[in-house]
Amino acid sequence: MRVLLQRVASAKVDVEGQTVGRIGVGVLALVGITEGDGQEDADWLCKKIVQSRIFDDENGVMNRSLIEVGGEVLAVSQFTLYASTKKGNRPSYIAAARPDFAQPFFDAFVKRLAETLGKPVPTGVFGAMMQVSLVNDGPVTLWLDSRSRE
Repeated sequence: MRVLLQRVASAKVDVEGQTVGRIGVGVLALVGITEGDGQEDADWLCKKIVQSRIFDDENGVMNRSLIEVGGEVLAVSQFTLYASTKKGNRPSYIAAARPDFAQPFFDAFVKRLAETLGKPVPTGVFGAMMQVSLVNDGPVTLWLDSRSRE
């Protein structure tokens, strides 16, 4: 599993002109799933997302977690995080999980993330053409990969 995590002042996702998910201060999590991802991958990422100390304390030092600041998460599935650009100019997405695996896995991940955070996690619409808007705060952007765990 891969997550591109962006600290935001606000974020929203629209589908066909309608806002389907919106948050204030928190993080936008763009989530990529590959075949072979399992519960251990999801659990590790949920913990990292809510416990990473990427919010400023009273001294302006990134020393507070999402839970400590009462922040929110907007989760958006994004198969393109598994793009391969090794050959030619057109990315290959063969490493991304097929929808029949990825959609229920994403739904379970969001449920686990909401349990870990202690509040609902709004999402986009799996497989839909989405427009994601955000105000990146900092900017602070992290790449999380459950396989490399760096």
